Amino acid sequence: MTGHGDRRLLLLHAHPDDETLMTGGTIARYLDEGVDVRVLTFTLGEQGEVIGDEWAQLVADGGADQLGGFRIMELTRALAELSPPDQEPLRPRFLGGAGRWRDSGMDGAPSASHPRALVQAPFEELVATLVAEIESFAPQVVVTYDNVGTYGHPDHKLVHETTMAALTHLKGSVHPERLKVYESVTERSALDTGLAAAAGRVPEGWTMPGPGQLPSYPDDEITTEIDVAAQYPRKVAALAAHATQVTVAPSGTEYALSNNVLQPIGEREHFILTGPWDGRPVRDGRETDLFDGVG
Repeated sequence: MTGHGDRRLLLLHAHPDDETLMTGGTIARYLDEGVDVRVLTFTLGEQGEVIGDEWAQLVADGGADQLGGFRIMELTRALAELSPPDQEPLRPRFLGGAGRWRDSGMDGAPSASHPRALVQAPFEELVATLVAEIESFAPQVVVTYDNVGTYGHPDHKLVHETTMAALTHLKGSVHPERLKVYESVTERSALDTGLAAAAGRVPEGWTMPGPGQLPSYPDDEITTEIDVAAQYPRKVAALAAHATQVTVAPSGTEYALSNNVLQPIGEREHFILTGPWDGRPVRDGRETDLFDGVG
């Protein structure tokens, strides 16, 4: 392990499982390198659907409404899987504390009207709470979603909006190092390659995605590619830890959510650099390290 204890990486996610789906390998890699990594989740994912029968009655609508607490456990297990085996496991952290804000559900769902739904929170309160987190942690690198929230989930979009507002508020006052801001995205060619490889091993009951069903970005818009091949087995184990939300294929190379649409598990994770916020030019060419250029 290479020690980089002076480097701090903050990843912002909406619900438990997003951290592994989008950035699991990146989390594991930088933990391996000794980076101080913090995963900050905005809700407990109370409105998630549940795969299988064992925990089906935990759901919010027509059930026990205990899914959020169960997903804290799944997140705890997933972060432990992503952590190096010889280190103290990374622990979950929630914006405002666990249960402060609730999963809003998909766009137009009745759950968005819940008084504790994330989309009902006063925006200024969300921003102030995130500002306090950033001030206390002083990361050099922040990872969030793109402005459409990856696939349009209202909570994902709000995480992006809150991140940008908080960083604008803090611009020039967080710490003297160069602050870099990334959006976690999917590279189109990597997605296409993964789907082509999976075409002959689709598990029973699963379907291949239709054209454009899975969001992705053209290759020339990707600024940063992180090789997580060495951390791949831990990423797969972390996906499996989110068992109410994710099914990992027997091959260990694909997964599906509750819709049973196949998605490949990549050995590289992709990002678009939207900072730095000090106005310095970004180095030419595709980066291979989120901390590239950090002094």
